[in-house]
Amino acid sequence: MQLDIRAQTLLKALVERYIADGQPVGSRALSKISGLELSPATIRNVMADLEEMGFVASPHTSAGRIPTPRGYRVFVDTLLTVQDVNGAGMDSRLQSSLQSNMNAQPPQKLIANAAQILSSLTQFAGVVVTPRTESIFQQVEFLRLSEKRILLVVVTPAGEVHNRLLLTDVDYTPTQLVQAANYLNQNFGGLSFTDARTRINSELRQLQNDMTRLMQAAVEAGSNAMDEDNDEVVISGERNLLNVQDLSSNMSSLRKLFDMFEQKNSLMQLLDVSSKATGVQIFIGGESQLVPMEEMSIVTAPYEVNGKIVGTLGVIGPTRMAYERVIPIVDITSKLLSNALSQ
Repeated sequence: MQLDIRAQTLLKALVERYIADGQPVGSRALSKISGLELSPATIRNVMADLEEMGFVASPHTSAGRIPTPRGYRVFVDTLLTVQDVNGAGMDSRLQSSLQSNMNAQPPQKLIANAAQILSSLTQFAGVVVTPRTESIFQQVEFLRLSEKRILLVVVTPAGEVHNRLLLTDVDYTPTQLVQAANYLNQNFGGLSFTDARTRINSELRQLQNDMTRLMQAAVEAGSNAMDEDNDEVVISGERNLLNVQDLSSNMSSLRKLFDMFEQKNSLMQLLDVSSKATGVQIFIGGESQLVPMEEMSIVTAPYEVNGKIVGTLGVIGPTRMAYERVIPIVDITSKLLSNALSQ
């Protein structure tokens, strides 16, 4: 629904004042801060129209009004004036510091740094989805622990080691285990477990059934072990949100908030959606089914490696956040992380 200039100006003034002090905004205050030469009575009429359209609401305890999720959406989509990097508190010296912290570091360290940067600059929670990579193995080894119990050792091309216990139907001899490992390493080393699984299913019919089953079990277990060891979401500053009254005012909200951090499923689903978009995305609680709380918003941006989007980062905070400052922080951090990972 289209809003005229007068209604847009008043809605913008109301949202900005409410974000600043968290109190319902009355008509008399709006007449002073909006810059419009309107009487309080006229402003009350416009506010009544905005409330009827669902952009503002009246708390029972006050004659003033507060923005609804729909009002926030109009504000961030059409009325918001985003600060430049300097206005967001990221002067050239701070940018240089960020750049130095995100260069010449292993990828996991860079990602952890990005989450910490987002958290420290906004005083909310910073979150980064790690790049999705295929589970590639360089070599495997089988260690017989006891009858029908085998330790699978997987070594990646980067030298990472992953272990998984296999419980088998057959008591394999040490010689059989060496033969199976040698076959996998010689024929499938350097492939992803997905490719290895496909080739085993199609190429190993001529081998003994027991050996084929062992290799299939090893590929399945190795893939699962690598997936479990890979922390898909890095979160920093969750405890900052305990200091945000809008989020911590009741136990139910706190439980939903930290259930999201612990389970990560809904968070991963939301961040997956944002990775398919271009630029900064804003998810506002109450309008997005992916956000579990009415009072919570998430500002996200994808990041790249050599021009290919590989993950998402963002800030989790209250719906009443300073979007004009958070948006450039998320945007510049995604660019810094992309540059650092692409070097």
